[in-house]
Amino acid sequence: MNQFLKQTFASTIGSLAGLILFFSLGTGGLLFLLIAAAVKDTGPEVKDKSVLVFDLSLNITDSVPTSSTSDVIGEALSGEKAKSVTLRTVLETLDKARQDKRIIAIYLDGSRNAGGMSTGLATLKEVRQALERFKAAGKKIIAYDVDLEKREYYLSSVADTLVLNPMGTVELNGFSSQPIFYTGAMEKYGVGVQVIRVGKFKSAVEPFILKKLSPENRQQTQTLLSTLWGEFLATVGENRKIPPQQLQAIANTQGEFTASEARQRRLVDRVAYLDEIVADLKKLTDSDEEDKSFRQISFSTYTKAQSPDFQPRNSKNKIAIVYAEGEIVDGQGGVQQVGGDTFAKRLREVRQDEDVKAVVLRINSPGGSVTGSERIQREVLLTRKEKPVIVSMGDYAASGGYWIATGADHIFAEPNTITGSIGVFGLQFNIQKLGTDNGLSWDVVKTSQFADSRTIFRPKTPQELAIAQKIVNQIYDQFLDKVAQARKLPKQKVAQIAQGRVWSGQEAKQLGLVDKFGGIEDAIQYAAQQAKLGEDWEVEEYSQSRSLEERILKKLIGKVSVQSPKISDPLTAEFMKLQGDLVIFQALNDPKSIYARLPFNWRID
Repeated sequence: MNQFLKQTFASTIGSLAGLILFFSLGTGGLLFLLIAAAVKDTGPEVKDKSVLVFDLSLNITDSVPTSSTSDVIGEALSGEKAKSVTLRTVLETLDKARQDKRIIAIYLDGSRNAGGMSTGLATLKEVRQALERFKAAGKKIIAYDVDLEKREYYLSSVADTLVLNPMGTVELNGFSSQPIFYTGAMEKYGVGVQVIRVGKFKSAVEPFILKKLSPENRQQTQTLLSTLWGEFLATVGENRKIPPQQLQAIANTQGEFTASEARQRRLVDRVAYLDEIVADLKKLTDSDEEDKSFRQISFSTYTKAQSPDFQPRNSKNKIAIVYAEGEIVDGQGGVQQVGGDTFAKRLREVRQDEDVKAVVLRINSPGGSVTGSERIQREVLLTRKEKPVIVSMGDYAASGGYWIATGADHIFAEPNTITGSIGVFGLQFNIQKLGTDNGLSWDVVKTSQFADSRTIFRPKTPQELAIAQKIVNQIYDQFLDKVAQARKLPKQKVAQIAQGRVWSGQEAKQLGLVDKFGGIEDAIQYAAQQAKLGEDWEVEEYSQSRSLEERILKKLIGKVSVQSPKISDPLTAEFMKLQGDLVIFQALNDPKSIYARLPFNWRID
């Protein structure tokens, strides 16, 4: 009996000691175990004659979204997949595959892309160019899809062989933009809106004061869409060996084509089922007949693989990539927002880092708060005095996004980047009618005439609107000065091409608003040249700030994972667009209520 009690007591003490040790180690202990496991991991195996499988359902973004420590640990332990991959991860991985002798082909897999691709056209152009380099190395690209919408077709058309499911379709119906107007709803519910703006094309305010497009907005939208569509036709036509004029004629016939019609018009190379493509890929990879599939490695797995033919750069000389992705807001900012204070602090850290020899500012923003934009632009200018600052524009870098770009030494954009929109506006909301219709009333006591000028309980007086208009005019004039000085253009010419007008990257280069066509890799190479680094440099990326634990965990679990997006029915998809528009109101936090922003939630369908 005594022996039993001794053993029980010893066992209990041991268990308690283990629990105390476990909880005392906490996250630190977990990190230690993960690091130990990672040290032993030499990366996934890549077999000879493998095909790299690129899932077309991937959403390609500039930077990694903000994650809390618990989110990152949860992702590591649960194995749940992220929905996004960064552009530089895609470009670096494709470049590695191009040099890797074990990779003989890329398979663009659209079999799980039922939700449609959401990646922007300028980003897809950079991916296309990387795929073109892969082809130029003598390797094949095979693409398969069930339904090819415009974005998928834009990317997949780069393939040597483009295959469509017999039940599939190809969408080739041009671009359209269909903004939502809230004027009628605001009138109905008694919400008043007063607008102050500069620039006849500054159409961001139109959803609140009109019920249809103004002639000026219709003109700029038509011009922009036509330019982007022309680039689409030229790019696709070159790969498909179909003149753009013929593709336009095809698009004008019906807009959407069955598999057999697409084959007849040479929009695709072949009509086949997935199992037939798998059988062809098995032959290409010399897979055994009893193998269930072809010899392959997924894109997410291959990002973590080592290649004897590809050596990553390693240098103490850093080229910093700083990402400005999302709405520009005043203050700290949140998810998918560029906070003026937060971003300015990040730039200061980069400027003060002696190892950073040059900076690439990647902008993918529609703009927003002028106060936030000005704080960021000031830090760009200060950084430029100490080291080269090169801007790389993504899908769009407009209004406030262009404002911050004016501080750089050089600007790169793609022909289908949306930029410009050099203009300023203010929105003054009031709920007087909404309140009175529901029995509410307000009274005021004040010490001076304008003490309550920022109230939302009444409309602004003509005198108050005149003051606000004066401030907007002054800010617009400052915007023109910044552009004129940065682009070395006469202010009168800038005033002519400004007016809040949106331009494509192709038009912007002709007007002198950007310097060169190119993507983020071109900007990096140019930054290295300007800093006179030769080949002795490496890239360091700055996105959202993370703790040490988060950075270690992200490194351990890898940069990429894949999950197909959820499929929305058409009605839900429209509600999601409306929700996206309304979310923008949360970003309207400028202390002056003055903004430099694109037309609300610009979409191209």
